[in-house]
Amino acid sequence: MEVILRADVPKLGHRGEVVNVADGYARNYLLPRKMAVAATAGNKKVIEQEKTASVRREVTDKTQAEQLAKMLADVTVVVARKAGEEDQLYGSVTSIDVAEALQAKGYSVDRRKIQLEDPIRTLGEFQVPLRLHRNVEAAVKLQVVREAE
Repeated sequence: MEVILRADVPKLGHRGEVVNVADGYARNYLLPRKMAVAATAGNKKVIEQEKTASVRREVTDKTQAEQLAKMLADVTVVVARKAGEEDQLYGSVTSIDVAEALQAKGYSVDRRKIQLEDPIRTLGEFQVPLRLHRNVEAAVKLQVVREAE
């Protein structure tokens, strides 16, 4: 069965592509989840229009992400937490905490774009990677300091 993908599907294709899949895979998985539509002439025209709009949107999103990456290159974020004797935190610093600290400085970054592999559990200075766009990555300097008692 020929379908037009409405979303990126791993190991199958990207949004807007026309792919040939098994009938059962299309009927039971792709179509109910609205990941694809049947490849009719009308749907192909609609998808082409969506593709052009998507390309325009992609360009603007990328330029905005690049501008934000330039601004964030010099930013240092400070997070204060309670810590024990050997600089171990009571708790941890997560991507949510980094997003809130960036928000306090006036930068709006979604927490899902902050690429912390593991929560930070010690005091110190860290480089936090950000994936602002599919092709744009940046890093923010994070200082975890002892909270004043």
